[in-house]
Amino acid sequence: MIDQEAGVSQGTIVAVRGSVIDVHFPHDIPELYHELKTGDDNSVVIEVVTHLNSEMVRGIALTPTAGLARGSIVRDTGHPLQVPVGDRLLGRMFNVFGDTIDGKEKVSGGEWRSIHADPVPLDQQATKSEILKTGVKVIDILAPLERGGKAGLLGGAGVGKTVLITEMIHNMASQHEGVSLFCGIGERCREAEELYREMQATGVLANTVMVFGQMNESPGARFRVGYAALTMAEYFRDHAKKDVLLLIDNIFRFIQAGAEVSGLMGRLPSRVGYQATLSTELAEIEERICNTARGAITSIQAVYVPADDFTDPSAVETFSHLSATIVLSRKRASQGFYPAVDLLQSSSKMLMPQIVGARHYHIAQEIRQTLANYEELKDIIAMLGLEELSQNDQQIVKRARQLERFLTQPFFSTEQFTGQQGKIVELSAALDGCDRILHDQFSDYPEKSFYMIGTIEEAKKE
Repeated sequence: MIDQEAGVSQGTIVAVRGSVIDVHFPHDIPELYHELKTGDDNSVVIEVVTHLNSEMVRGIALTPTAGLARGSIVRDTGHPLQVPVGDRLLGRMFNVFGDTIDGKEKVSGGEWRSIHADPVPLDQQATKSEILKTGVKVIDILAPLERGGKAGLLGGAGVGKTVLITEMIHNMASQHEGVSLFCGIGERCREAEELYREMQATGVLANTVMVFGQMNESPGARFRVGYAALTMAEYFRDHAKKDVLLLIDNIFRFIQAGAEVSGLMGRLPSRVGYQATLSTELAEIEERICNTARGAITSIQAVYVPADDFTDPSAVETFSHLSATIVLSRKRASQGFYPAVDLLQSSSKMLMPQIVGARHYHIAQEIRQTLANYEELKDIIAMLGLEELSQNDQQIVKRARQLERFLTQPFFSTEQFTGQQGKIVELSAALDGCDRILHDQFSDYPEKSFYMIGTIEEAKKE
């Protein structure tokens, strides 16, 4: 039946199976992805996933379904899920429905947009490959980020992912006058709260929007939270004409939520139990991340690799979209080298002479060669000692150890813990420092002179 007052279609629940709800609409069947509301105070939100026939729809509940029964009235809102957009979002924390979850006043009125949107047409995307300078030496030199591209951040617990993300947000605001958007998919509630407090303490919250679909929420909500964050990011790119840094933690949880939704809908699974639509669903969200003439959305995505199996379908599909991979190493973290980026395993498709320039490319290759040679010599050093190496090998070891320390950096986000002032280092200065170390200009300097400094000029001879 049609609700004349609201001007929207109404239906009744036919079946409730966990999060899967079948609804009968005698007139005006809702379109796919439309938001339906039911429950005593319209608190249960359902998204239409499929049409069973001309009068029946099947949807996934994005909220708990307690209290629903056959015959309950369901109202079609007439639109897909919507979230607020605009500068009023800065410094706030939201859920998938655009409701604030930071305990402050609600965001109401203003512009709200559907979370479903088409990617930017190819003829409107910028075709020039540009580097997004982060001010973090090790990333800018060895794994440069693509402006409008996607980078994967791999690392276990406690190796500094959150600290690195917080620093990137700080540098984005100070260097590029950009906006950062943090999207937590399947995060623990504790992690969301800790990150919010850390950002508040380090002063980066004012330039950040946070969106969370937490671990205790339904698979439908976790599956759609990435779309909600992207919709907010697209506003800042297309209308505010700003560069946006989109941080997603964790992209595997998005794939996992999609697999749960697919299973609930009774669809046949594909390889390793993943949904058959895995590549399509991931592409839908990844292809909306791009740069245009107006601005760019650059994404850094934490990637969980199940059982460290890089042949897992989720890992294979995710890596096919990435232009850079930043690997965090527990070993480097235990040695006190922060940021604990693995210098040999981290890589970027941007590191080509025609994009970064011949000098940058050759310095990066020389750094990698020096560090790889040092890695091979470590066993000999452990057994026989440094003195047993040839003069040339001793020189390689000295260079490598100086480079390892020079590629550490004090962060603004850790000032309150370390007492060291944070540093943003220009790419040209970082390259100059590495080049001079590789050419033995500091061979008589002690190794500790290069630890936790900004530019090479800060190295002190003792």
